[in-house]
Amino acid sequence: MNPIKYEKSADGIVTLTFDAPDQSANTMTVAFKQAFSAVIHKLVAERDQITGVMLTSAKKTFFAGGNLKDLMAVTSDQADEFFNRSMATKLEHRLLEKLGKPVVAAVNGTALGGGWELCLMSHARFCLDDDKIMLGLPEVTLGLLPGAGGVVRMTRLLGLKAALPYVMEGKIVKPSEALNTGLLNGLAKDQHALEALARDWILQNPHPVQPWDKEGFTIPGGQSDTPELVAFIESTAEALEKKHHGCMPAPVAILAVASEGSLVDIDTALQIEAKYMTQLVTHPVSKNMINTFFFQMGEIKSGKSRPKDFPKASFTKVGVLGAGLMGAGITYANVMRGIPTILKDVSMAAAEKGKSYTEKLLNKRVEKGLLTAQKRDAILSLITPTDQASALQGCDLIIEAVFEKRELKAQVTREAEPMLVTNGIMASNTSTLPITGLALASTHAANFIGLHFFSPVDKMPLVEIIKGAQTSPETLARAYDYVMQIGKTPIVVNDSRGFFTSRVFRTFRNEGISMLADGADPALIEKASVEVCMPVGPLAVADEVSMALSLSVTEQTKIDLAAEGKIYQPHAADAVVEKMVNTLKRPGRAGGGGFYEYPAEGKKFLWPDLAKHFGAGTLQIPYQDMKDRILFIQALETIRCLEEGVLESARDANIGSIMGIGFPKWTGGAIQFVNQYGLEKFTLRARELAAKYGSRFNPPELLIKKVEAGLRFE
Repeated sequence: MNPIKYEKSADGIVTLTFDAPDQSANTMTVAFKQAFSAVIHKLVAERDQITGVMLTSAKKTFFAGGNLKDLMAVTSDQADEFFNRSMATKLEHRLLEKLGKPVVAAVNGTALGGGWELCLMSHARFCLDDDKIMLGLPEVTLGLLPGAGGVVRMTRLLGLKAALPYVMEGKIVKPSEALNTGLLNGLAKDQHALEALARDWILQNPHPVQPWDKEGFTIPGGQSDTPELVAFIESTAEALEKKHHGCMPAPVAILAVASEGSLVDIDTALQIEAKYMTQLVTHPVSKNMINTFFFQMGEIKSGKSRPKDFPKASFTKVGVLGAGLMGAGITYANVMRGIPTILKDVSMAAAEKGKSYTEKLLNKRVEKGLLTAQKRDAILSLITPTDQASALQGCDLIIEAVFEKRELKAQVTREAEPMLVTNGIMASNTSTLPITGLALASTHAANFIGLHFFSPVDKMPLVEIIKGAQTSPETLARAYDYVMQIGKTPIVVNDSRGFFTSRVFRTFRNEGISMLADGADPALIEKASVEVCMPVGPLAVADEVSMALSLSVTEQTKIDLAAEGKIYQPHAADAVVEKMVNTLKRPGRAGGGGFYEYPAEGKKFLWPDLAKHFGAGTLQIPYQDMKDRILFIQALETIRCLEEGVLESARDANIGSIMGIGFPKWTGGAIQFVNQYGLEKFTLRARELAAKYGSRFNPPELLIKKVEAGLRFE
């Protein structure tokens, strides 16, 4: 079955309807490319018999973009072949836009990536007036660039400065915004009106020419060699280097295409675009990012980690215990998705303060014109602050977000759980305490689960769902549905101390402190971490999360392990943390200072006395070792989580490590980093680090078995 339906009306207008067989969305498959090529050549041959061309879709989406499986399969030795195929496609698209007849896109659904590029090669673009529709070029988020003329045409349409947010940052817009910026020619209320707009434009513009094909065309804002744009491009390139440290090639390539392409004619510019696209497609970073952010994220969104055979749950009344930063943030996440929420604390003043957190965030949106005052008030009305447990009556989910004290969590659980509806869920927002132990306070352990949110909740997209020993599959399924309902990304882990994210994050922090204990220069420790694209350095992290809290967690761990008949294995970082907190009285930022000084005016800076107290800078650790220690220790701990059954899939490991820990995006996540590095090569390097820096770098048995079997992590 042909993926493109060709219909010619009595007035000579040809309608091309995209309708890929056996697919929920149209994509740039081999079959589509062949069909589109045939259609273009047919239109060229019959141009004297047609009035114009309308592009539309039989799917809910207009066009979903390229076939990423095909792009993943391209190897470096296929670079020339890929470039030639890319240019052949571009030349055919040029035939369409230079047809001499009007080509109009009637966009009846989301058009992203290749879909929006089909729109750009049209002479006019009309769209349904529906805020659910998304338009744009998100390829950069997958380590790619828009390779079918997207960068070149957007630059010529809007100008280099205005185009960069769309092509270099992957900005997605609604139809109304696209109309205001000139990306669309008009909006329609329904499909009939949409097609009428397209037909009218075709009849009123019998011989259109793309702006960039007109004699004397100049790019809005000028070419990249104008003095203003030279300075802008230089500053943008410097900002990219500062942000990505050379780890993310796609934004740099996009800037190059936009700037170099502006100096030449469009056909030469399209060749430049194809050259850079070929470099990105064959680069490991794009393969890492496509694997994780498209395929594995797609699996999570489709519920691959969710138990089957349970109907989808929807939550209508949620209780939150504790109106501090986390509880207030969870409340905000709920009400932004329309879920009435009871926010309970020990006093009305505390509960009201928690509600004010949402009010402040909403007020900022009102000030920016993103929200009306009426809508703000409607959202705020969904929050009921209280100091009475009875107000929780009828909740189908209650989340405790009180301090990390087992006794306190048990107390609020016993108080709130009786208020749940029959089969309601009791959840704990804990970052370290095992769920099985917390569930002892529950009379329905099968309905008890962990929901680990990340701070600040309004910005952090991940929720780590933790199964206790008695958590039922139905409870897990419903908890998964809740996380999806509030627009967060769920990963599923089994119970253990620190679960997955907190456990691995602790290794990152500890490794930086260990390097300090080894005598490394603290500035280089921080620099090495940032240069591999961790969000901040481990010493800064230690200050932010409070070393006093970390010391408390360590002491609690020792007690818990002793009760289990186990012995705590001290870490090289422990002595440093203990000295900083107890001897030097520098517990972190909240305590007035830690590894950094925090002046009232000016930026923070590393505490100069670190050298005196820890011999900082007395040992020259190879810089590559420092960078590898930061990445390898986290990847190794992630493998141990898989080995111990804390994690059940590579997808949860990859998504969780990036969204929850800040593991560098360019790696595709902690496990994809190992896969791309090569398991055998990774094992050898881990052993080198173990020989120099300690047994914590020894490769786990699971890794060794994978190497022996010639397997990757799947």
